[in-house]
Amino acid sequence: MAHQRGERGQASVELIAALPALALVTLLAAQLVLAGYALWSAGVAARAGARAAYVGGHAGRAALASLPSALRDDASVDAGDGLAVRVRTPSLVPGLPRVAVTARAGLRVEGGGGG
Repeated sequence: MAHQRGERGQASVELIAALPALALVTLLAAQLVLAGYALWSAGVAARAGARAAYVGGHAGRAALASLPSALRDDASVDAGDGLAVRVRTPSLVPGLPRVAVTARAGLRVEGGGGG
């Protein structure tokens, strides 16, 4: 297959031009995965805190203890209406803001009155 003059290496140039876009898409996807991880971990912590409160334990300590250490530093627990755990997502790019995500868990007492 004969190449026309001036087209040699065009595929290499196009690939090099596409690499920054590919890196940006990969970085964005990885950041979204980290946000999902933070939200999932906050949900697990909220449920652990709610279970601890249900059996008479300290909800805040149980929630914080169930968080991964990377999320524990900036975490906060609110035991108002139900139990809310707020964590900040880790950032892959220094300087970008860390988005806060919140998960809630409540206790429903079943049975009781009524009939």
